[in-house]
This record gives sequence, structure tokens and C-alpha cells, in this order.
Amino acid sequence: MRISIVAVGRLRAGPEKTLLDDYLTRFDRTGRALGLGPAKVIEVEDKKNAGMGAEAALLRKALPKGAVICTLDERGRVMSSPDFANKLAGWRDAGRQDLALIIGGADGIAPDLRADADFSISFGAMVWPHMLVRVMLAEQLYRAATILSGGPYHRV
Repeated sequence: MRISIVAVGRLRAGPEKTLLDDYLTRFDRTGRALGLGPAKVIEVEDKKNAGMGAEAALLRKALPKGAVICTLDERGRVMSSPDFANKLAGWRDAGRQDLALIIGGADGIAPDLRADADFSISFGAMVWPHMLVRVMLAEQLYRAATILSGGPYHRV
């Protein structure tokens, strides 16, 4: 199952980009044998600052056709890492070929796009910078792959 992190904004060179690339590389290596990956980041940018609706239109255009749509949103479900791993495995085992994990801009994700999502995940009640959420998500993808492979990275 191919994974796309579809996000508003551009992540510039720096420590977040280095961490993101590292975790995605680890995920690709670990996930390959499990039928997970590759993972890629698709960035969209609302250059006219037209708001959430314009961002939602750009995000929709960037989604792989037929993908499971999962938003990262404060109203989403808070999950443990093993639960997230099992959710990924469930989509994979159901024959889904693409998963799109959507990260909105500073104002979040437009309500109509949230409503169209198949699932929504929250990283808790705290607000996180959307650029840092990419790194956290990439780390959780790698952690999920290690959980599913029985590797030692995740400790209970």
C-alpha cells in the first residue's frame, strides 16, 4: 500500500526536513516486506492565501485516485501506536492500494474535506505546528512498520 502525506505548505531544509526524510527512508526499508510503502510527501501551497476552502481544493487535486483518505485533525481519534499499526494493516489487508494522510495548514482542514475523509487521527488535544506534525507522522509510520514486523524499535 503506497502512502502519501499530502500537506499544505513547503517544508524547507532544516532539522524537521532531515528527520522527516530519515523516518520515511526507515519506513520504506521496513515496510517493503510488509506490503507498506513507499511513502512520499506531496506538498500544496495556497499562494493567494485564499483560506481553507482553497487549500482543500488543492489537497483534493493532489490525492491519489481511490486512496483511503485519513485526515490529521484535533477532532480525530487518539490512537496508540499499536492501534495505528493495526489500522494500516487493516487497510492494506483489505486490498487498498493507496493511503493519503492529509495535514492541513495553520487553520486546519476545511469541514467538507474532513467530512469526506474515511478516517481521522488526532495527535492529542495540544496544537502542533503543521510542519512538525509531518515528522511525528513519519515517525509513527516507521514505528507502525516495526510493530507489524515484530522489530525491537517499539517498546510497550
